[in-house]
Amino acid sequence: MSLYYVQKFLYELNRDPKVQESYRQDPEVAYQGFDLTDEEKRALTEPDIGLLFVFGVNGQILMHFAAFHQVDWQDYLQKMRDGVDEHGEVRDGVYKVTGYEGVEAHASALGQESNIGEE
Repeated sequence: MSLYYVQKFLYELNRDPKVQESYRQDPEVAYQGFDLTDEEKRALTEPDIGLLFVFGVNGQILMHFAAFHQVDWQDYLQKMRDGVDEHGEVRDGVYKVTGYEGVEAHASALGQESNIGEE
């Protein structure tokens, strides 16, 4: 896995209308020039926001990718939580370094109750 190439692709996709059009037409063509694994391509194509988060994709980059796919804010946050539940802890990047374990774990460590899922 190369977090660098996943994030580089997303950065280009988020900024360049030509890359966006190529991705819409044929993602495999858009991925050319980026050294991506099959798992990374699948996560980008579906899109699997949770798995991309678990890869360690920066939240600022991932947020724009989610918006590109018309994922609203609350669903975006939930997809990241679901990714940790489904795929395990964050594998790389800043969220790995900080030891992100999820909202519930951090609330518990602080002696607080999580309000996740409350309306």
